[in-house]
Order: sequence, then C-alpha cells, then structure tokens
Amino acid sequence: MSLSNEQSLQVLVVDDSAMVRQVMQAIMSTDRRIRVKAAADPLIAWTKMQKMRPQVVVTDLEMPRMDGLTFIRKIMAEMPTPVVVCSGLAARGTELALRALEEGAVEVITKPKVGVREFLHESAVTLIDAVWSAAQAQLKPRLPVAPRLTADAILPRKGKPPVNSAPSWVIAVGASTGGTEALRVFLAALPTDCPPVAIVQHMPEVFTRAFAERLNKECAVEIAEARDGERLKNGQVVIAPGNRHMLVNRSGEEFIIQIIDGPLVSRHRPSVDVLFRSVAMAVGQKAVGVIMTGMGDDGAEGLREMKEAGAVTIAQDQASCVVFGMPKEAIARGGVDAVMPLDQIARAVLNLHGKASASSG
Repeated sequence: MSLSNEQSLQVLVVDDSAMVRQVMQAIMSTDRRIRVKAAADPLIAWTKMQKMRPQVVVTDLEMPRMDGLTFIRKIMAEMPTPVVVCSGLAARGTELALRALEEGAVEVITKPKVGVREFLHESAVTLIDAVWSAAQAQLKPRLPVAPRLTADAILPRKGKPPVNSAPSWVIAVGASTGGTEALRVFLAALPTDCPPVAIVQHMPEVFTRAFAERLNKECAVEIAEARDGERLKNGQVVIAPGNRHMLVNRSGEEFIIQIIDGPLVSRHRPSVDVLFRSVAMAVGQKAVGVIMTGMGDDGAEGLREMKEAGAVTIAQDQASCVVFGMPKEAIARGGVDAVMPLDQIARAVLNLHGKASASSG
C-alpha cells in the first residue's frame, strides 16, 4: 500500500484495556490526519474491519476470546493489512511479539506509560511514526533461509567456535520497519570468520536481546545484544540495545563498543546516524555501511559521512524493502555507492572485504 502523508490514515486500535485504548487514541489524534477507531478484542475488531477496512491495525497480543497471533494470522490470510504490535515488556510478551513479526506484523512498539511527561512525548513520536511507517509497508511473505549443512548433525558441539583474530574492518548496518526479516536473511549468509557487524535496528528495549538470541540460534556467526565496553572481534555481530545509542570507538588497533543514553536522534534511540557517524570517525575507509528497509531518514546523513570518510556504502533496493524510506533518503543525499537486492548484500560485503584483504596482504 502506498500512502502519502497528505492523506488521512484509518487506524484500528485493538486492546482489552480501556485506559490503553484511550491513551493511544489521544496520542494519535494529535496528528489530524489520523482517524482512530478502537476495539476491546479481536472479534469486535474483525467486525469493525469488515465495515471500515483500516489501513493499519495496532494490536496487543494477549487478549480475551482470540489471542493476538491468531488474529494476525487471520488478518494476513483474509484481509492483508499492515499490523503494528503494541506490547508490554514482560518476557512472554517479548517472545510473542517476535513471533508476531514472523507471522507478518511489520513493527513492534511498547505501550505508552501514563504520567511521565518525557516518556509520553517519546511514546507519541514512536507511535505516530510507527503507524505511518506501517501504512507505507509492502506486505511480503517470509523469505526462506537456505539450510546450512554442517557436521553438527553428526557431531554436535557446545556453543560456537571462537574467532581470535583482531578485526581490520567493521560492517555497520541500520534498519527499521521490515528490518527484523532483512537482518535474518543478511546474517544467515555470513560465515564465522566475517568482519564484526554492528547493527542498529529500531526496536524497543528488552526486545533487542530476545531478537539477538533468536538470530544467534539461526546463524553461524555469534550474535548478541551489545554491551558497553566490549571489544569487537571477527565472527561477531552486536545489536544495539533498545532505548540506548550505540557507538564504535577505536582504542589502538581495537574497536570498542560504547552504549550511552541521550535524546532521540533522527527521531530514534538507538539511532542509525549515531552508529554510522561513530564508525566514520573510528574506522574510516576500512568500513562498510549498509542501510536497509525502514521509514524516515535515520542513517542517511551518517551513511554520507561514512562515504566521505572512505567507507563503501550499500543501500537495499526498493523491490526488496518493506519500506523504502531510509535507503531512498540515503541515496538522495549522495551517500550510497551501490543499490542492490537484499539477498545480494551479504555476498557483496564479503567480496569487498576479501578484495581489500588481498590487496593489503
């Protein structure tokens, strides 16, 4: 679905809490282009959907009469509509939300908290951006990842083998709406000896750790939520923790992760711009920057700075993006060397690293 910001947006909020419905309606109503209706459970919501055909559904997952996952499956099968999951931070809710993304939801946000002015303001930014982003999403089936045949089937090992060599390169990746799926495809194609990868995926706190743990089970590389002060090493992927900015700093020949608080940057925390600028400053020409699917312009300026510092920069192409906003803006600002489909990005990054290693050897 293509929707410009000048058009009105029909949103249906589904939550069994009257307070949550009221707060979310109040927040979204501050954008006069958004028209909000609400339902207390999925069955009531489904009846309303037959009449109003919303452009975005914002739903909780644990509700009476029908659970959220079943509701999302029903929507995708019978009336494909972009879905934003609005969930609490309980551990079970985190797992359910990640499963909802696999079932076709395009975004996960946390429920607004009432009574804290700063948090409510940031919740408003996040919620309104999420529904506009979802409205522009291209709904796509989940891409299969080719099975990786290894000796594990015969001789299982405990954990993943350590890769001890210090990195000479760093790969920095930024993604938002649709990024959880894009990152799964990208990371599954990386070998255990790849350069370290630092990722900002717009996602609430707590969810990033569960997301990293899930990816770690599927991929050959070591994947974890980033920790302040840790050294980057080859074969390692770090994902910025939700609600914290992540930077890469240099210490001698090593690259060190820094996790900090701070205001929203480019309307996000963590911000892709913050990561990309730090990589431009600390790594320079021995870096690769990748901007993936997502709405808005976070990462566009940082990617341009990476390119100016000598890094190679890549944007995911429109056809494979759920939302082409972030790559499109980066291209428009002149920060992109190459534009390519999602399934070609990992190979391109590895080829770049291989050529550079050969020329420097």
